Parts: sequence; C-alpha cells; structure tokens
Amino acid sequence: MSLRFAGDVSTAETDYGTVLLDERAGAYWELNPTATLVVRILLDGGEESDAAAALVREFDIDEGQALRDVEALVGQLRGSGLAS
Repeated sequence: MSLRFAGDVSTAETDYGTVLLDERAGAYWELNPTATLVVRILLDGGEESDAAAALVREFDIDEGQALRDVEALVGQLRGSGLAS
C-alpha cells in the first residue's frame, strides 16, 4: 500500500534524512536515511514489499526483518496522523 502525507505535513530533505513538520501540532519529526528511502518508495506508489526489498538490497538484511521494519515505520507515521 502506498503512502501519502497529510495535507498539513511539510517535508524537507537534508543531508541526514528527511524532516517532517506537522503544521497542525507544530511538531517536527526527523527520518533517518533508511526511513527516508522507505518513504520515498512508498510516496512514489511503491508497496511495502518494494520498500522492504530496497532495504534488503541496500543493507543486506533479512527480508522478514526488513518488512517488519517497513510496517513499523508506516504504522508510526499513520498512527501519529502524519500519513494515510
């Protein structure tokens, strides 16, 4: 399932990842480079399995762990109201 940020969330990419600003709550979130990779794939219409496969390629980690990590990140973004 692809990802979409809420309309009141602004993003800025930095040398260290991506910063998210929840304008509604006035809160900042920082995504590390790994989370940024996952988010880019999902924002471009990729599925969670695509993002997990990219993590496996990039970091040579177990596919099951990669998918759990992607699911956890997506769950946190959605649970915080930053994304749908």
